Amino acid sequence: MRSFLIAGKLNAELKDLPIPEPLENQVRIKVAFVGVCGSDLHYYYEGANGAFVVQEPLIPGHELSGVIDSDPSGEFEQGLGVTVHPATFGKSEPEIADKPHIWPSGKYLGSASTMPHTQGAMSDYLIVRKDQIRVLPTGLNLKDAALAEPLAVALHAINVANGVKGKKILVSGSGPIGLLVAAAATVKGATEVVCTDVLTGPLERAMAIGATKTIQIGKEELPESYFDCVFECSGSPIAIGSALNAVRRAGTIVQVGMLGAGPQPIAIAPLVSKELELKGAFRFNNEITEAVELLVTYPIIATAITHVLPASEVEKAFEIAKDSQVSGKVLVDFQ
Repeated sequence: MRSFLIAGKLNAELKDLPIPEPLENQVRIKVAFVGVCGSDLHYYYEGANGAFVVQEPLIPGHELSGVIDSDPSGEFEQGLGVTVHPATFGKSEPEIADKPHIWPSGKYLGSASTMPHTQGAMSDYLIVRKDQIRVLPTGLNLKDAALAEPLAVALHAINVANGVKGKKILVSGSGPIGLLVAAAATVKGATEVVCTDVLTGPLERAMAIGATKTIQIGKEELPESYFDCVFECSGSPIAIGSALNAVRRAGTIVQVGMLGAGPQPIAIAPLVSKELELKGAFRFNNEITEAVELLVTYPIIATAITHVLPASEVEKAFEIAKDSQVSGKVLVDFQ
């Protein structure tokens, strides 16, 4: 089977590996589409994602769709369309028993956070546990279904904010996750969804996916103390400072974009004077189940997908995904 293996910074190749066999309580998926995530880009271009360094060949990818290829138990029929919850939850702790996604010692598809690494989905075939399977509803095609995982991230951020219905929302950073937060906030009843970015391309895509207004950073000013909630999706310390100024008193900022390891230069005085809530949103819990339903009901969400390239051009897919002016979500087609 074809597998895209990253051995280090700009050191990757599409290799032929043996097709794996599922064990008890596992199934084999014939992979259809895999989304290129920001973490995948870090592994490819830097050889590391934050503190997680590639120490052995790593197959990236945790945003996927496919069909059941083999289930020894017979529970899932061959050819059934599915997506996958990419997490293996760690060890529960009493204070966070209902938040398995932040239990310590967890694993995630396509991650170098563990040794050996947790291999991902950029292959012709993938073995997963049966409990990771999410069957696709009628009407959801395999291409759009590859958005289920990043849409679940967006839905989780909205849940962390205690919902958005009737609220004025600012989405800081209009990359793929920002676009999906904007789309999810719109369908969840936000009264205003304003998206920002430094580039025009992402802002055009934000309007197409349902934003009510866009603001180009560096050329237009953000209103002060206006928004009920800000979703910071860029991972920029400067953007966090802007979010603290833009949110109203006693408002909420949800940090969705991952910041680099180590100290960050953030002006936090408004956090105190305005009694703001600053919350983190990490991956997701079970929101992927809702994500697949929303992808059927609101097909506009799939406009986040801008490029689909064959597996033979996977490195070109990474190049396009890195250019946020021209691309939203980029998919690799393993069909």
